[in-house]
Amino acid sequence: MAKTRLTFEQAMQLALEVNNTVESSRHEIDAAEANKSYLLSQVMPHIAATGNLQRNSIERSFGSGDDAVTILPSNNWDYRITLSQPIFAGLREQRAYSQAKLAVENARLGSFGTEDQTLVRVAASFLALINADARIEIEKKNIELAETRKVQSEAFFKAGEVTRVDVLRAETAIKSAQRALASVQQSRVVAESLLRAALDLDGSIAPVPPDRPLPAVPSEEVLIADAQAKRPDVIVAENNVRIANLEVKKQRGFWFPTITFDGGILNQKSAFPASNYTYGAFRFNVPIFQSGEVFARVAGAKAREEEAKIALQTSQTLAREDVRTALSDLRTAETSLGLARDQFAAAQAEYDQSFQLYRAQEATSLDLAASEASLAEARRAVAEETLNRDIAQLRVWYAAGDIKKAVGVANE
Repeated sequence: MAKTRLTFEQAMQLALEVNNTVESSRHEIDAAEANKSYLLSQVMPHIAATGNLQRNSIERSFGSGDDAVTILPSNNWDYRITLSQPIFAGLREQRAYSQAKLAVENARLGSFGTEDQTLVRVAASFLALINADARIEIEKKNIELAETRKVQSEAFFKAGEVTRVDVLRAETAIKSAQRALASVQQSRVVAESLLRAALDLDGSIAPVPPDRPLPAVPSEEVLIADAQAKRPDVIVAENNVRIANLEVKKQRGFWFPTITFDGGILNQKSAFPASNYTYGAFRFNVPIFQSGEVFARVAGAKAREEEAKIALQTSQTLAREDVRTALSDLRTAETSLGLARDQFAAAQAEYDQSFQLYRAQEATSLDLAASEASLAEARRAVAEETLNRDIAQLRVWYAAGDIKKAVGVANE
């Protein structure tokens, strides 16, 4: 099966286009839009037609001759067309509609939040796949180191300058490096599987390393301000406070009268009281005593409003602390990467010196094996800390609510 060549930018775009979790979250927007349309329909005119066909066991009329009026035909029918228009209901419908509009915005923000989470996961999987390829090359180099030592120790053994133990030590180092290679290859399989599942792909993936690094991280103050202004969960919490406030006002609306207008056209077989006529009516419903029902509703709505305000404060606090934690993790990862690079430079110099001394028979195979192991470990550390640094950067941008900007995609 052919490999799919995939760049970082393509992976990010596919994540927003084909990921099932993202697509599912977008259907929540459709559902919220439908509910908003439903609530709007409740304040619009409603027209209905009804009809009736009836067979009676008797027929009754009064009068005689041309003046006879049938009031109960044996075969009766009638139909009517009615119009109903709400006029005033304590502004409850208006506030419910405003809540629905905020619910649509929350659904959209929820979808944005899902997109952000998906982008972080896909980016992490993509970088892990790139890193696994780099680790595979590192382990191949580590195998080459052990093989080079084996060749040298075999030459010394044939010359009678060392024992068979030196050759066996080199073979052991080769097997150890091969085991490490198998482990890294398995890690690549896992990262590739996660990426395939997220992007709805099949077959092998050939990732192309990103041609540009992630943007430089701004100051903590800027990131915290962005987090509290842009993060979907914070904005949703703000909208929830508005929804709760509208709910308080909506429940207070039950103290006000409701007014509706009804009109209709009636046509029937019976001539009593008339065979056809029209009518129009204003209907009032004035609450006088409700046994504390509205007070209880308003009290409950106020309690939920306070809960929403607390949830908003919690979201803002978590956003701030998420940024600080992510920045701390990034600083730690950058420090560890710098130290790993220094470790690698020192280990390389140590190995080069040890190998020259071993070839000159001025160092033992144990000395060379130790420096070889240090170099292999330093190479692994650089690769591991590079991945940790990249993922830490992603998490900083995610915590600030700017992951799309960082990876080069925009909200739809």
